[in-house]
Amino acid sequence: MASSGPKLISDAPESGNARDQLIEAASQIMRDGDTIDLSLSELSMRAGLNSALVKYYFGNKNGLMLALLDRDMGNIVHGLGALVAKDMPPEEKLRLHIGAVIDTYYAFPYLNRLLMRMVRDSAPTEAARIADLYLRPISKAYDTLISEGVKAGKFRNIDPQFFYFTVTGAADRFYSSRLVLRHCYNQDDFNENMRDRYRDHTIDLIMRGLLA
Repeated sequence: MASSGPKLISDAPESGNARDQLIEAASQIMRDGDTIDLSLSELSMRAGLNSALVKYYFGNKNGLMLALLDRDMGNIVHGLGALVAKDMPPEEKLRLHIGAVIDTYYAFPYLNRLLMRMVRDSAPTEAARIADLYLRPISKAYDTLISEGVKAGKFRNIDPQFFYFTVTGAADRFYSSRLVLRHCYNQDDFNENMRDRYRDHTIDLIMRGLLA
């Protein structure tokens, strides 16, 4: 009689996108639960895969979380680099970028918390890798974008470091406030309409402080 149990690790190389399934399942758990903590049993149920595959593909749960961070932050850095290279006014670049940050955190509200957890809890060499791949490129891009705007006479000479914390904080704090939303405003979760209104609000608020 054929076994109906979970797939064995030996089946893993033939499972195609099993690695991606595990990463996406971890992402869904963090989104739905408003958390960055993972249970391997819940991950196994969500992905429909044997939890032993976490060790096979990632070494351990921490390795899985690093892979998720690489997926999400890699897309952000790539998109920001492409935006910096575009031939368009600096104020339009930053409007697009701020909007993209709001949309990204709507999709991945755990992102900044996961980033801080990985930097804090990883070995020094891994923390340095994360900083080199994600934090420093974003900081450098902000330096470039704001310098362009100042030279063009469009921006006030603000501190790019503070700008980073302003933009990230505006997105992260909003989407990590489900409990405030529920208990103060009687709303269970964020929706696309609220995302769109908050995007417009944040772009307008930040740009008004930035424009000369």
